[in-house]
Amino acid sequence: MKILKALVLNFVVFAKKFPSRAWLGFRLYVLRNVSTDEVTRWFRDKGDENLRLDYPGLDEKSVVFDLGGYRGDFAHAINEKYGCTVYLFEPHPTFFQICVDRFVLNTKVIPLNYGLSDKNGAFTLSDSADGSSFLNPNHLADEGIECEVEEILSALKKLEIPEIHLMKINIEGGEYPLLLHMASESALDLVNQYQIQFHNFIDDAESMRDEIVRALSKTHERTWCYTFVWENWKRKSSVA
Repeated sequence: MKILKALVLNFVVFAKKFPSRAWLGFRLYVLRNVSTDEVTRWFRDKGDENLRLDYPGLDEKSVVFDLGGYRGDFAHAINEKYGCTVYLFEPHPTFFQICVDRFVLNTKVIPLNYGLSDKNGAFTLSDSADGSSFLNPNHLADEGIECEVEEILSALKKLEIPEIHLMKINIEGGEYPLLLHMASESALDLVNQYQIQFHNFIDDAESMRDEIVRALSKTHERTWCYTFVWENWKRKSSVA
């Protein structure tokens, strides 16, 4: 188990530098705990090109949250396509600065140097000589960088944002406490659409995902799903 955890940690460093295909390929061929059918379907359907930016309801008045902004590729693409305002949450100082520099002339992409979670506090990101990676509870590392997270509802109040039109979530396991907290606070309907990457190298990932799916199903409907790859949820018109 320790070897597996270390392998995951080292590969996340690699995956953060390269396209999503590398990360999915690793999970498929090394961890072997993602359905081959789901990964194959995602690539066959060209999900990155055909689904992840397909939100025709967005426009220049829309607000998008990019959780796990990394270098800002998704924020750039969604802003360029729809002209929406994007709040990019990237707690790692190096990647945050990359985003600050990248969007210095674009006032509609707003990098923020913290993450969103179920409570205020800090968590650890690994930081090694050849790169940095998100550190989830199953990762092993002797050194790291302390990064800040804020409780999502207090963050929304501070930012004076009453509604989010799209929230993209790729936060290496942090999706579970965040979404479970939102469910417990009856706050899932604050977001019109969720684009979520659930990670299954977290303990009890399947049961937690099932619980979140049950909660989301009360206010949203799933529009497409590639289990533990990417999935999308849209708010039901009855709760809009």
